[in-house]
Amino acid sequence: MPKTKAEETEVKAMPAEESKEKATKKTTTTKAEKNGSTKSSHDDFDWEVGNKFNLPYSDKEIKDYEKEYDGTFNTVEESEIINGKVVTVTNSDVVLNIGFKSDGLVSLSEFRDIEDLKAGDEVEVYVLEKENKKGQLVLSRKIARMMKAWDNIVKAHEDGEVVKGKVISKTKGGLIADVFGLETFLPGSQIDVKPITDYDQFVGKTMEFKVVKINETIKNAVVSHKALIESDLEVQRKEIISKLEKGQVLEGTIKNITDFGAFIDLGGLDGLLYITDISWGRINHPNEVLELNQKLNVVVLDYDDNKKRISLGLKQLTPHPWEVLGKDIKEGSTVKGKIVNIEDYGAFLEITPGVEGLIHVSEISWTNQNVNTKDYFKLGDEHEAQVVTIDRDERKMSLSLKNMTEDPWTKIKDNYPVGNKFTGKVSNITPYGVFVDLEDEIGGMVHVSDLSWTRRVKHPSELAKVGDDMEVVVLEIDDENRKLALGHKQVEDDPWDTFETIFTEGSVHQGTILSKDNKGAVVLLPYGLEGFAPIKHLKKKDGSTEFEIEETIEFKIIEFNKADRKVIVSHARIHEDEERDEKNAERSAKRAHSKQTKRAVKNLNRNIEKSTLGDIEALSDLKEKLEQEEAAPKKKTTKKKEDK
Repeated sequence: MPKTKAEETEVKAMPAEESKEKATKKTTTTKAEKNGSTKSSHDDFDWEVGNKFNLPYSDKEIKDYEKEYDGTFNTVEESEIINGKVVTVTNSDVVLNIGFKSDGLVSLSEFRDIEDLKAGDEVEVYVLEKENKKGQLVLSRKIARMMKAWDNIVKAHEDGEVVKGKVISKTKGGLIADVFGLETFLPGSQIDVKPITDYDQFVGKTMEFKVVKINETIKNAVVSHKALIESDLEVQRKEIISKLEKGQVLEGTIKNITDFGAFIDLGGLDGLLYITDISWGRINHPNEVLELNQKLNVVVLDYDDNKKRISLGLKQLTPHPWEVLGKDIKEGSTVKGKIVNIEDYGAFLEITPGVEGLIHVSEISWTNQNVNTKDYFKLGDEHEAQVVTIDRDERKMSLSLKNMTEDPWTKIKDNYPVGNKFTGKVSNITPYGVFVDLEDEIGGMVHVSDLSWTRRVKHPSELAKVGDDMEVVVLEIDDENRKLALGHKQVEDDPWDTFETIFTEGSVHQGTILSKDNKGAVVLLPYGLEGFAPIKHLKKKDGSTEFEIEETIEFKIIEFNKADRKVIVSHARIHEDEERDEKNAERSAKRAHSKQTKRAVKNLNRNIEKSTLGDIEALSDLKEKLEQEEAAPKKKTTKKKEDK
């Protein structure tokens, strides 16, 4: 079928590819016809006619053009960091051109650190996906920053470079610092060379750091500002040590105070000012004279190059107080000071800082009694004392307190004659006696045996206590040993002469049991006399010895020894004597009755010859009756014995 003009025009305008497609269809149709298929209206179309409209380029030229075109795009691989240029900024996103076939979209929140982000700015981004399910290029600036920051931190750690960062917050044990956009940990101990207690003062500050530790697994880093300071100090330290000499005076600042001294910063190098080198006088703690951050001059006493230790002194900058001690202080002179140390053997009195004298325990009081220095002295107390000895070369001085008063023992016999009564105050109690002060520096002891005429005193505390007033008699004066023998019981006359007439052996008295043990009981008798009842003499009628303390019963005096001041009493003897008296009375009655019977029988026998038969019978009856009466008491006695 001939082609119309329109069809020819359509064929001419058809691209080469479409012509090929139609040609393919024609070939397919022809094959179909060969297979017996029905012919269409265009089966006679010449599909080759369109080839004259193909591109006038050779295959090589086409490949060159394609290569040149592809060269206008960047080669982008996933998981790499690449530079991008901001195309536009919206309210929520940022469009970036990274030179790829399509632009990438990044959330605006990832650009919060850039205040004035605008089109044309260049930033680094991380390629997550070249084409996602929606055919979009997926980028991330946050990941790019983290990876870049970590690479920079690792490099800084390996090379020992100094990095800058901003402290953004405080955390437990230290601070969080932003370094290269990555959060790092700054421990509190690594902030400064001196201890830091207030971390808040560093928040918001930009500081220099050194990366001291990294953890590749969790991408974590630890930084230190102290390390930078120490490195600078090390340079200064070497310079100072190279010029250091003993006796050299340096200026320093107190950076720390401890119980044993103070650490002085000498400008990069620390030295120790020991407590004994702070002052010529005694101090209990360095903070009594020093303050933190105080500037002062110190002298170098010693140093060790290897251990980098420097011993400093402060008191050595002034002359030793003994060297400038006034010549008016000599033996016999009076000095005044305060107690700075107390020992068992005495106390040290500080005349001026660095000059001390010892007040020996023997120089405290004229009395010969032992003085407890820790009870007598208190730290800081002021005293006046007399110089006994002084040695300026050895820097020693002995002092005396007692020499400041007159020796009372020079007039002891006049003031306290033997046999006179005085009232004193109990100052001390020991197992063997009571010490009584009659006045300052004068006192004596009352032996335990001289406390009471009547009581057996096991311990003096039974009769006296410290602070009590006690009336005493001077028994003896020992001038050589400065001792007074005193007696308390001698205030009254010896009552034993009177007791001898009252407590005669065999007399019975009321007594109160004061104490009791397995040996016996101590019994308080009238007039305060004490007696002792052995355990066998405490038996009751029923044989028991159970008595209560302070129970009052009767006791019989069975022994009174005036020489040994001993009284033995018995409760058992009372009822024993009563039973014995009863038995004796019974025996006496029996003997009297027996005599009476015998006398009656004798009279009967005498008159029997003179009696008649009737009289004889009467007498026989009387005799029988008397014999029965005589036999009756015997039976009664026998019965009592059986009962017993």
